[in-house]
This record gives sequence, C-alpha cells and structure tokens, in this order.
Amino acid sequence: MANRKILVAANWKMNGSLESIRHLIKALTQGISNETPTEVVVCPSFVYLSELSEQLNKTNIKLGAQNVSHLEVGAYTGEVSASMLNDYGCEYVIVGHSERRMLYQETDERVAEKFCAIQSKNMTPILCVGELLEERESANTEKVIARQLDAVIDKVTIDAFVNTVIAYEPVWAIGTGKTATPEQAQEVHQFIRLRLARRNKSIAENIRIVYGGSVKADNANQLFEMADIDGGLIGGASLIAKEFLSICHAVRK
Repeated sequence: MANRKILVAANWKMNGSLESIRHLIKALTQGISNETPTEVVVCPSFVYLSELSEQLNKTNIKLGAQNVSHLEVGAYTGEVSASMLNDYGCEYVIVGHSERRMLYQETDERVAEKFCAIQSKNMTPILCVGELLEERESANTEKVIARQLDAVIDKVTIDAFVNTVIAYEPVWAIGTGKTATPEQAQEVHQFIRLRLARRNKSIAENIRIVYGGSVKADNANQLFEMADIDGGLIGGASLIAKEFLSICHAVRK
C-alpha cells in the first residue's frame, strides 16, 4: 500500500451562521496541530470563505469550497468561478456531490467541465461518485461509478488524477444515518482503484479515495483501517467540533 496520508474534509453544506462558524473554527484550530495524523480541509458556504480564509491563515487546516461554476467569467448571475475561489486561498473544491447531481441535475459531462475549471486554477478536485439505493439493489453500483469516473477521465485523461481526491459516497448513506459497513465501502474503493489502475497503476496506487457516507467518530477508525479507504468527506458530524476532531484524529493501524 502506498503511503497515502488520511484526508478528512468537512462539507458544511448550507449550514451555520457567522457566529456559529466562528465558534466552530476556533475549536477546530485549537484541536488540530502539526501532530494531527490527518490532513484536514473545511468547505463552508461561499459567503463564509472570506471569514475562514483569514481565520485559517497560518493554521494546519486547509480551505475548500463546495461547488464551482464550469464557466470562468460573464453574465451568469449567482455563479462563482474557480478564479474567485482561488482568490480566497481555496486549495480543494468538491465537485459532483450527489446533491448537486440530484437536486440541480448536474450531468456527468457538467461535472467533468467543473473538474477542468478547478484544476485550471491549480486547486484539487474532490470528485464525488456514488450510487442510489435502487442502483445498489439492482447490482449496478460498479456500472454507475465506472460511468461517473470515465466521464471525467475521457475529458481530462488519467494524468489529471495525479492532483485529485475521489470521494465514494453511496447516496443511500448520506444524511440517513445508514452507513456502508467498512467491508462494503472497501469493496467499492478497491473497485475504483483497480479501474484507475487499468489506465495508470502508479496514479491508482497514490490517489486518495475517501468515504462520504455518514462517517462519525464511532466508525471512523474502522473505516480508515481498510486498505483502500484514505479518509472521509464528512457532512453532519463536521458541524460538531468534538465529533469532527475525533474523526480527524482517527488513524490507520
């Protein structure tokens, strides 16, 4: 197994207030140090990027964004470009989250375009892939994930995955309290890595593939101990300082 450092990314979604995030980030900066075994990223709503950019400066926590436009500039009311995220020091950007795919009808092709926009500004995409419950129950998990991956690979080539994180998020386990067992998650993570290895073995061995389905303090260690699970994309638990810090300190044995 390659020496892949665990990555824990907080996806706050459309949650929080200025007051609450100030309290939360204070607790996180106090609890995360050079000794923290994981790389930690926080992805707030766009309106809080400025606040967090200042607060995270010279800390061990990196800043990310939850979404980005595939367009660079123009009359696109309500959109935020990769250049704008770059201005605030974002290092990571989530792309293809299931909520974007389902609620806002983002296609595989649009996700690939956003992926390109992120990398064009030297930021790292956290590319989300995952299946619906009915797709899992009909034994189509691998087919769905292969399609989502290939849409990006075909556009940017496998070489672009040197600077990429993949997040496997079974849609049926997001915000439901349900979680894939560590073994179920590992099976899909292994599939993703093997599929990438068909194109480039070195990239496949070194890319971080994180799990994004109701990760909590009480299951993080079990998940992260799996050979191909390299961290988590954390939703609800990332809004609770104590819970998120426990996840950040989970390590592989």
